[in-house]
Amino acid sequence: MSNHETKINYIKKDLPKGFLKFGLPLLIIGIVSAFIAYQVDPMRASFNNIISLLLIVSVGLGAIFLVALEHIAGAVWSVPFRRIAEHQGFIFLATPLLALPILFNMHDIYEWTHLNVVVNDPILYQKSPYLNTEFFYARSIGIFVVMSIFLFTYLRNSTRQDTTQSQKTTKINALISAVFMPLFAISITMVAIDYAMSLEPHWFSTIFGVYYFAGTFATAMAVLTLLTLKLKSNGNLLKEINGNHYYSMGGLMFAFTAFWMYMAFSQYMLIWYANIPEETFWFLPRMENGWEYLSIGLIFIKFIIPFGLLLNRNSKMNPSRLKLAAFWIIGAHIYDMYWLVMPTYNRMSGTEGPVFGWIELGFISLSAGIILVFYYLAANKKNHIPIGDPKLNRALDFRI
Repeated sequence: MSNHETKINYIKKDLPKGFLKFGLPLLIIGIVSAFIAYQVDPMRASFNNIISLLLIVSVGLGAIFLVALEHIAGAVWSVPFRRIAEHQGFIFLATPLLALPILFNMHDIYEWTHLNVVVNDPILYQKSPYLNTEFFYARSIGIFVVMSIFLFTYLRNSTRQDTTQSQKTTKINALISAVFMPLFAISITMVAIDYAMSLEPHWFSTIFGVYYFAGTFATAMAVLTLLTLKLKSNGNLLKEINGNHYYSMGGLMFAFTAFWMYMAFSQYMLIWYANIPEETFWFLPRMENGWEYLSIGLIFIKFIIPFGLLLNRNSKMNPSRLKLAAFWIIGAHIYDMYWLVMPTYNRMSGTEGPVFGWIELGFISLSAGIILVFYYLAANKKNHIPIGDPKLNRALDFRI
């Protein structure tokens, strides 16, 4: 790393028009499609709604985690991108819009909401102190409120530092992040258990929350990478940002692609080896009626292909390769959430095999629209660089 101080020459510039040009149509198409889907097939719509919610939580809450991670680790290389991550965190504020339809339809999709079933089922009865509608509502509201407070606190402190340039703000954010980290770990685990794992309430897995977190981190970093590349090409960022900075983004996507595979393999291997009915029944439907092909495909789509795309050094520094890998990782996360959620739809609806049509495409459109529009609302007319951060000069001189 160089010791000389770089003169910061940042000129604030409006966001590219494409955020609204593409975001608004996608959002409108998604809202209309979701509304029609709930009229035509409310159960299928609800399961796709869960997939969209899990994706938006990954993108938004994952971004808040990236901000906290920089502060608590004292990272330097990521400083030029922290404001992008802070604005990306605003996407998390869309989660109530996706959660409300699920909460209104819980009785149709969550078996543990049927009290007559719970009292006659020993496993569900033992889990009822946690799996009950009142506590579910309380957890969902609590997670949203607490994580939103951290989001606004980080952004307020960061924006204030643009003018004060105070090192004290950096130290305060590090202390805040020390509180955030355990609360985030609990929150991300609860989201995974509540909205995804409890679809099969008899199932046991001790690492499901970590499994979801691994995909969340890679997806949040993928979205951050795409936003960075778009803003850089539009002239919204500093010219000193280069392949050395991109390398760390690619490296983190690469690392958490491997970490996700480690979690996925560990979960499967332990369940396969123990061969306990309470655990194996979850995997059995994913090995028949066409799901076996998607299960095998998950290995290639979420691990082997992105792993190969980001394996060598040059691919982590090449914007075109990074863009391809980032899009692929986001698509792979959607694929993964579909694989986690939709077999339960088969069981509850009496259908067989994977289903994919306009309803699934509509909710993907809704998710993409939310990401683009909420980021635009958060970041337009704002600084895209934390120009007052004392570490910014060192960050711009970063070399690997």
